[in-house]
Amino acid sequence: MISAVIFDLDGTLLETEELKALSYARAAVELRPEHVREADVLAAFGDLVGRSREEVASALMRRFGLEEVARERMHEFEADEPWQAFAGVRLRIYEGLLDDPDLLLKQRYPYNIELLHELRRQGYPTALTTMSHRHHVRRVLSVLGLSDAFAVVATRDDVRRGKPDPEIDLLVAKKMGVPPEEFLVIEDSPAGVKAALAAGMVVVAVATTLTRRGLRESGVLDAQWVVEDPRTLPAVVRRRIEAARGKREKG
Repeated sequence: MISAVIFDLDGTLLETEELKALSYARAAVELRPEHVREADVLAAFGDLVGRSREEVASALMRRFGLEEVARERMHEFEADEPWQAFAGVRLRIYEGLLDDPDLLLKQRYPYNIELLHELRRQGYPTALTTMSHRHHVRRVLSVLGLSDAFAVVATRDDVRRGKPDPEIDLLVAKKMGVPPEEFLVIEDSPAGVKAALAAGMVVVAVATTLTRRGLRESGVLDAQWVVEDPRTLPAVVRRRIEAARGKREKG
């Protein structure tokens, strides 16, 4: 039985993953303009969707040989590690993108947002889990008109371990007083799917251009619960809820 629903944010309600990818790519080019191509960083980011800032920055730094140039800029960001300087360059670029409300609205996923509203109309309590930081989340939800759409909002600032660790999903379950197995989670990335499954939750994945290959190749979720066309998401979610109800009745 499904009693509550968790939505991811980046890549699920809003395509901020593309904005994040672009900010990392531009930051890498800024650090090594003669050696790094924006397109190469964008391609590499696809394997890191849903990971924490430290994991993404460290992986890209190793991949594109950014450590020494990042180390030279540590003082600029009062950083203790080179990855923090790289992340600082990237964050400045990303926040510039988030300051454009028209750009954010163009990046929203209308079918997924409509599903959120429909589930709320049906009486399902909804929550949000995201590896973005709280001040960014508030900005995005305000622009989307979703500031009051969630009973609980859990961000990277609320947990020690990021997805694919289940800590953030289990935190939401505890705060809402709902058993983990009664949650349906709507995710877009392999890391997010793994986190929800590790928490014992039911999952539907809605693939994006950045996460489609990872979802297919990882095989982390049965293909029938991976949505490639967002217009079909409501129908798949209905089937998933009915399947969970049937499993509970048989048990």
